[in-house]
Amino acid sequence: MLLARNRIETAIRGYLGAQHFLMVDPPGLQRSPGNETHLHAFSTIAVGEDGESQTLYLHTSPEFSMKKLLAAGEARIASLGHVWRNREWTATHHPEFTMLEWYRVGEPYTAVMDDCVAMLRLAAEAAGTTMFRWKDRVCDPFVEPERLSVADAFSRYAGIDLLATIRAGGTDADALAEQMRVVGIEVPTEYNWSYLFTRVLVERVEPHLGMERVTILDRYPASEAALARRSPDDPRVAERFEIYACGVELANGFGELTDADEQRQRFLAEMDEKMRLYGERYPVDEDFLSALKIMPDASGIAMGFDRVVMLATGARRIEDVLWVPVAE
Repeated sequence: MLLARNRIETAIRGYLGAQHFLMVDPPGLQRSPGNETHLHAFSTIAVGEDGESQTLYLHTSPEFSMKKLLAAGEARIASLGHVWRNREWTATHHPEFTMLEWYRVGEPYTAVMDDCVAMLRLAAEAAGTTMFRWKDRVCDPFVEPERLSVADAFSRYAGIDLLATIRAGGTDADALAEQMRVVGIEVPTEYNWSYLFTRVLVERVEPHLGMERVTILDRYPASEAALARRSPDDPRVAERFEIYACGVELANGFGELTDADEQRQRFLAEMDEKMRLYGERYPVDEDFLSALKIMPDASGIAMGFDRVVMLATGARRIEDVLWVPVAE
């Protein structure tokens, strides 16, 4: 499995080189690890020669650094490196893992969808297989992927009209809760719309995605796409998609938001919710917001490299494809 991992990495780097991507090396230490409600970072204390200390974080994604490079003039960049996320340790999660992230300036977000599908096929070939496997599930990456909107997926697999619970001024948690009760999904005493959305997605939708063929789950609600621009034909949803195989999420992509004022508002709202739920908040990266003001239109995507290797080799757990897993 580890030798297959190396072959998959070589194949993907070859693809990126052929597509004229510049490989970059973002730093792991950041002033802000990201500003999404349910992403949890590892923090550390940096002490200067003067004895003064400051809190820094291991990044949960190289996104902020890479977008600063796009603002500086790079057009096609990619990074393959380690990221860290706390509170995540399961068969498909590891606190330290390898993320492949890449951006295309001036191209639609369908371009990075196509990149990802091509890379999944290369991964299968490099591993010497024609099928992705996880537990008793299979997925053929060589078959044309299914592209499905989140709203259509909720309707098909949960019997819920998701867009009916999204208004021009926000979301309606009570309307979503009522639909959930009708279809037999338990609703807790206290809830918000985002929690209910995630509950339905995880329990009723995700188990059906990427079966037999890859699924591209597209057009997420704007409230669940903090870094993506809104869809031009429907502001209730955004240019965010996720790619699934065997019910496992492999990649998360965006048509990137470049409105710094809207991005700030989204970050602050996300951090308010993090404080409410978890009692903590992360600082906003002001340099990132400044860069966003001059960043060109771009599309980007982050792939969980270890998960791709796991499915291509038929591994049972993500630790099986890590050279030296963190000891539990």
